[in-house]
This record gives sequence, structure tokens and C-alpha cells, in this order.
Amino acid sequence: MTSVAPELASPLVSTQWLADHLGAENFAVLDATVLIASGPHGGYVSGHEQYILTGHIPGAQFADLLEDFSDADAEFHFTKPGQAQFEAAAGALGVDNETTVVVYDSAVGQWASRLWWLFRSWGYDRVAVLDGGLAKWNAEARETDIGHSEPVATAFHAVERPELWVDKTFVERVVSGEENASLVCGVPPKEFAGEAGSRPRAGHIPGSLSVPAGRLVDRESNAYLGHDELREKFSPVLGGNRIVAYCGGGIAAASDALALTLLGERNVAIYDGSLNEWAADPASALTVDAAPQN
Repeated sequence: MTSVAPELASPLVSTQWLADHLGAENFAVLDATVLIASGPHGGYVSGHEQYILTGHIPGAQFADLLEDFSDADAEFHFTKPGQAQFEAAAGALGVDNETTVVVYDSAVGQWASRLWWLFRSWGYDRVAVLDGGLAKWNAEARETDIGHSEPVATAFHAVERPELWVDKTFVERVVSGEENASLVCGVPPKEFAGEAGSRPRAGHIPGSLSVPAGRLVDRESNAYLGHDELREKFSPVLGGNRIVAYCGGGIAAASDALALTLLGERNVAIYDGSLNEWAADPASALTVDAAPQN
């Protein structure tokens, strides 16, 4: 008889919920951490070394967003992978279509949210993000493991949900008024205002609402804000038409998309190319006004 996987009531689970279910059958915990590289040129490095050397939640597998869960041959970092690549990456971590999955990272949830969104976009909803991530887990002095945890590979079958993504052409139609949708930008306020950033052109897509991913979590607990606080941040776009989240490369946007899902919004998509693609085209308009402080 097949064991029943733990049931999820929300796209977020608490550290206590996770502690209560560690070791359950048909259950996988994934560390999706990516680190910002130090030095003048910036960039990204895998969080795998951190996972091995400084500790991870017991039994967690490392999910490599830089390589395994992104199209490494695409022009921009973190471009969503194709179906075959995603199926292979999920299956290699022991995730099949009966597995309950909890994803976390060591940052403010944006990497975990990205992997959560990828699973959803390939037709799989039995996935949640750990509220507060590794930071909250460690702050509560919960157990961690050092070293590698070997997965048992299996098969995962994906079903594409193309409506969870939009491309540059769609966003252009939103800006021109040909599409009725709202744009939400997850980059930090100074990037939104055009005062910071490493892209060839600075600023944000015209008409966007600024909701920085870093401000979706409580600074002390690292957990997501309550519904009332989240609702206040997103209030101009709630209850209307389609909402398109974007950021620099589609990562922080996933945290915005998670928050919108928690608020009950179901017609949400991510612009995968985000500002990396938009700013690379001199013909695409950018605005450099400051973000409201919400």
C-alpha cells in the first residue's frame, strides 16, 4: 500500500509544520539557495557549497537553480527550462507526481519561490515554500545536517501551464494599452528608480507598481508579512485583471507572485525575461521615477 504524502493547505508552510513532517513518506525538502557573488563584477554562484559545509535542513536535497532548473543555453540567467529538462531535474531529486515538496532558501524566499513557481508552471501544485526559510529554521535552533544527502531518482511527468508566463511582446501590449493587465516590479526601490543596477539602461517598465520582494518579509523573523500588510502593498492591482510580475531576471518576481497567490489572486503571470531582456532593447521604454514607500 502506498503511503500518503503530507497534505498542504497553503503555498506556505511553517517551520513547525516542516519539523512535524520531516521523514514522512512521499515527502521532499529542497534547498534552492543561490548566492550573490562578491567582487566588482557581481553575478551568481551556486549555494551547493553552503548547503554542504554550513548545513541544511535534515534530509533536504540541493536544487540547482543556476544549472539544473534553468536553461543554461539561454541568453539570460535563470530562463525557465524546457519540459524535458525540468522533468529530469525534478526526478533526479526524488520528486515524482505523488511527492509533497517543500522548498526553502537562505535568503528572503525569492529563490524558493522561483522553484515553487516552476513546479506550478509545469502542472504541479503539491509544493510549498518554507515561511522564513533557513534563517528562521536556524534562529529557532532547529536541527541541521552537514554534508551531502543522496536522493533516490524517480520519474516526474510535467504538464505545461503556459498561462503562468508572459513574454516581451505581451508586456509591450500592456504598456501600449492593448492588453488590460497590471505590472508589478519586485526589484529594490533604488533599482526601480533607476539609481542602481548593472543593466545597460536603468529604471522600470512604465506603469509598474513597485513591490520589492525584500519588503514582503518581516525583518526580524524573515517570514512573510500577514495578509493585511501584503494587501496594503498590492492594493492598487488586486481584484482586477491579469497581474504580471517581473524583476531583474524573474526571481524576485516569483516572491511577488507567491504573495499575490496568498492574497487569492489566480490570474498571475511572470515575465520571465524581465528587465534583463527589456533593458537590453533600446526601443523598450523605461521610467526612472522613484518608487512610493509602501
